[in-house]
Amino acid sequence: MTIQVLCQAREKLVHRTMECLKGAPKAIFHIYNSTSPAQRKYTFGKTKEEIKQLAVDGVKCIKSCLSAEDRKRIRLEYSPESFSMTEIDYAVEICEAVKAEWGCSPEDKIILNLPTTVECASPNVYADQIEYFSKHISNRDSVIISTHCHNDRGEGVASAELAMLAGADRTEGCIFGNGERTGNLDVVNVALNLFSQGIDPELDFRDIEGIAEQYRSFTGMEINPRAPYAGELVFTAFSGSHQDAIRKGMAARAKMPEDALWDVPYLLIDPHDIGRQYEGIIRINSQSGKGGAAFILEQEYGLSLPKAMHPALGDVVKLAADRAQRELKPDEIYGIFVRQWLEAKGNMEIVDLAETHLEGKKDASAEETVLCRAVVTWKGSQYAIGDKGNGPIDAFINALSKTPVPRFTVTAFHEHSVGTGNNTSAVAYVQITCEDGSQYWGVGKSTNTGRTGVDAVVSALNQM
Repeated sequence: MTIQVLCQAREKLVHRTMECLKGAPKAIFHIYNSTSPAQRKYTFGKTKEEIKQLAVDGVKCIKSCLSAEDRKRIRLEYSPESFSMTEIDYAVEICEAVKAEWGCSPEDKIILNLPTTVECASPNVYADQIEYFSKHISNRDSVIISTHCHNDRGEGVASAELAMLAGADRTEGCIFGNGERTGNLDVVNVALNLFSQGIDPELDFRDIEGIAEQYRSFTGMEINPRAPYAGELVFTAFSGSHQDAIRKGMAARAKMPEDALWDVPYLLIDPHDIGRQYEGIIRINSQSGKGGAAFILEQEYGLSLPKAMHPALGDVVKLAADRAQRELKPDEIYGIFVRQWLEAKGNMEIVDLAETHLEGKKDASAEETVLCRAVVTWKGSQYAIGDKGNGPIDAFINALSKTPVPRFTVTAFHEHSVGTGNNTSAVAYVQITCEDGSQYWGVGKSTNTGRTGVDAVVSALNQM
């Protein structure tokens, strides 16, 4: 790491700044004076020659403060301030004068920093200026061409990137763009843009959230939620189509080797690479699609809803978000799911239920027979029922045929476990189709795997 100091080309300021560099093992002394026509005319009232002499005198002052040992540890950087609005040939001329006064070589290079002190044109124009300067400055192998981009037009990052493509060797910036006026280049943005293209910026942003927290603490300023890479919402999808693509991409990646090429839709880089987490990738509001809520239930609560059930979940969650007029948190989405399906109240309730598994022939091909005896209520009336079937669900449905419950068949059934060890539960998802073609989903959860499917059937009936 090299300490860099910035100082106007004024003798008093140069002496004071040199004092602060005592003890630094190496440093960059950055001196500048403004060179644009407006600055020459209004600020200084000086001619081109007088402005050039001001720059040369500043360099002479620095040299007068340096010992032979100091010269070995201090590199000079010079900026023709307002370079972006300075006649390009004059910018080359004044930098040649500074370079000649200081002296440089391929082993001891000078930094010539070319700032968009005022970003007054599109990034390609600045890149053209950098390219012209690079081709016309003498002893190019003894010069480090640097950029220092402001953000007046909101194009500072683009200007720096195009300038590097045009020949610049170096770029200056500020953490999260916290610089003068509209802000200097956001160095986090540029560095991670390079990283996303496979170029190591040699800056460590593996804990971007920690850096952001330090930034807030030191400056008292906030980071825009949509700021690239560091913003709270930069890896977050509210759009249904985006959520669906991300969910599928993440599911596919879970089956890939750890070093597989990152290619998840809508996510430029792996958030884990910069210390961001996956939990906030999909968040739910009234604009979210059917797959987003399902993704959250799976990631946060281990509930893997069948794809065909996603629209039913999405409708219920969207309605809740519309009513709340805000984003829904994961625990709120889970609460909606529980109330709608796991704790569904309605026309059907089981008062008592017993199952008997009947022993048949000792033949592996023989179907299991289960006898169901139950007491249920339907629309307030109680019924004692019983029947048999090839499993608990089949037996219960056959028994229900003796009640006024509309006739239906099970057209989809999915089951998985949640938890580990003694805390493992089974979750069942059942779709029923009535004789009139209407379909309903139900969900059951229990440590008793036989009871889970029956509860899912009751949950579906209570959606009617």
